[in-house]
Amino acid sequence: MDYSQINAAAEGYKADMTRFLRDLVKIPGESCGEKGHVMRIKEEMEKLGFDKVQIDPMGNILGFMGSGQTLIGFDAHIDTVGIGNRDNWEFDPYEGYETDSEIGGRGTSDQLGGIVSAVYGAKIMKDLGLLNDKFQVVVTGTVQEEDCDGLCWQYIIHEDKVRPEFVVSTEPTDGGIYRGQRGRMEIRVDVKGISCHGSAPERGDNAIYKMADILQDIRALNENDAADETQIKGLVKMLDEKYNPEWEEARFLGRGTVTTSEIFFTSPSRCAVADSCSVSLDRRMTAGETWESCLDEIRALPSVKKYGDDVKVSMYEYSRPSWTELVYPIECYFPTWVIPKDHKVTKALEDAYKGLYGEERQGNDVTSQLRKSRPLTDKWTFSTNGVTIMGRNNIPCIGFGPGAEAQAHAPNERTWKDDLVRCAAVYAALPGNYCK
Repeated sequence: MDYSQINAAAEGYKADMTRFLRDLVKIPGESCGEKGHVMRIKEEMEKLGFDKVQIDPMGNILGFMGSGQTLIGFDAHIDTVGIGNRDNWEFDPYEGYETDSEIGGRGTSDQLGGIVSAVYGAKIMKDLGLLNDKFQVVVTGTVQEEDCDGLCWQYIIHEDKVRPEFVVSTEPTDGGIYRGQRGRMEIRVDVKGISCHGSAPERGDNAIYKMADILQDIRALNENDAADETQIKGLVKMLDEKYNPEWEEARFLGRGTVTTSEIFFTSPSRCAVADSCSVSLDRRMTAGETWESCLDEIRALPSVKKYGDDVKVSMYEYSRPSWTELVYPIECYFPTWVIPKDHKVTKALEDAYKGLYGEERQGNDVTSQLRKSRPLTDKWTFSTNGVTIMGRNNIPCIGFGPGAEAQAHAPNERTWKDDLVRCAAVYAALPGNYCK
């Protein structure tokens, strides 16, 4: 494989990728409002000669290049979060800005840059004759990820009947290769009480006080150690082979966490005892943890058992319409996933990268030093569509994408033009490396 030719082709498309990304930034596209992004991506795919471009009923856009039997996916979610407090931005987040090295604007790192590099990676494959009868690629611009990561791919796999042999997530990786992430789930705890007049609280059963006991136990899960004498053993126990057969990957991904993110109550008035209280929990999961184990862990807390049938522990469901008005309900469970370090997909991506750029992460004058201090192959701290691709459906997933995690959801978001080029080149080299 002529890596220098691939890199030169990617460099040749730098201006086109910059233009494409600048166009996308100017179109607002929060979750469930991605139509403008979809249509602009469709235009670019058709202009570049994709063999087939389709928009599915959910609103995901899928562009196919090649006709081989082995299907390889490149995924980019094309929704963004909002801009937050406009006063925190030094420039218009939808107009953005451009310098010789950077592009600024909402979605540049998270993660419109990913779809740009993937589209042009496929174009380079076609230009250089890298497509053959062995493989076909599909570039997906997926929707609603910021609202419900992985929902889009549950639809693609089960309703569109598109199942790649493996998928590259183009979420930002700071120049590295990422082979996994912690999972997450959204848990709800409901507590019942009995209201009465606030002047005689002993006549009632205050749901807020009961919840206060439960919250202390939940806090202990996050903060306690796992010593034999500790009654409520902390989530850190999953890093210990004594408690977790998958302890090695758990240490790689990092320990699970739990925190209270919302609280609600009902009461007849401000002069009454509260008759219900509910909380939402953000639960991050490491290797070896499942939605069943996480719910059972809350149900087993001393305070939850103390209040018995007055407590309900459950999982949220997501059922918001997409931009096409389609509703595709799913549990708010986003499984942990990790691809082995010696997996064929991991090795193929590492080989493609090293053939092009060597053993270290690459960056520019601003990012290079920090990037090179980190291992080339690592993991995400946040969640991606891999929760469904690999977590729910066991399709191998690996990450390599332009931009930086730290830019995600932040004001003054930016990415780097050289990242777009490097990612497009690695994407173009990967299928041939995998199928040789």
